[in-house]
Amino acid sequence: MLKPILYKEWIKTRWYFLLAILVSIGFTGYSLLRVNRVIGLKGMEHLWQVMLERDVIFIDLQMYIPLIIGILLAIVQFVPEIQQSRLKLTLHLPYPHYRIIAVMLLYGILVLLVCFVFNFIFMSVYFIGILAGELVKHILMTALTWYIAGFTGYLLTAWICLEPTWKRRILNIVIAVCVLRVFFLSAVPEAYNSFLPVLIGYTSLTVLLSMLSVYRFKTGQQD
Repeated sequence: MLKPILYKEWIKTRWYFLLAILVSIGFTGYSLLRVNRVIGLKGMEHLWQVMLERDVIFIDLQMYIPLIIGILLAIVQFVPEIQQSRLKLTLHLPYPHYRIIAVMLLYGILVLLVCFVFNFIFMSVYFIGILAGELVKHILMTALTWYIAGFTGYLLTAWICLEPTWKRRILNIVIAVCVLRVFFLSAVPEAYNSFLPVLIGYTSLTVLLSMLSVYRFKTGQQD
């Protein structure tokens, strides 16, 4: 039963998956071109000086990209389930309905993971060639918070999409905006390092919110 569910999700999202990888790598590549431009105009010493003295990491353009990719993936994956009444049919399959939703969410998380890992590898390979390990870690740890926000945005949007009533859906949107705002309260590089375990824990718990929406759907909650 798992294979048909995963295949169905792949059919829905395969083109978006390709687009997400291209867009995310495109923004990453553009950020790295900015670094190349600084090196070409003012030299490597200036790059190091700016990073050390001004705490500039040169990848700020990517701050909201993982979040946008996560939110759009959830919309592509779950809105058709609601609009075309597929969810009702899906939950009548001879398989535990909470497990079905868990598999769908796991698929989305894996898609995001592949997309984000590509970016991390791209950035790591480039920066390792020109910067000290401490500076590379400084850049990647700063970006990690943004990528965790991408997973959180995906799970919260899935929760909103699966909610059967519009009144509760609007409330969920307000809650989601407040939660996601936490990831962007500070623009200081590595400001969230000590808070990352908490953010990862809360992100993991947001999976349960979708199960709550499914429960409300199964019990016949309506607008």
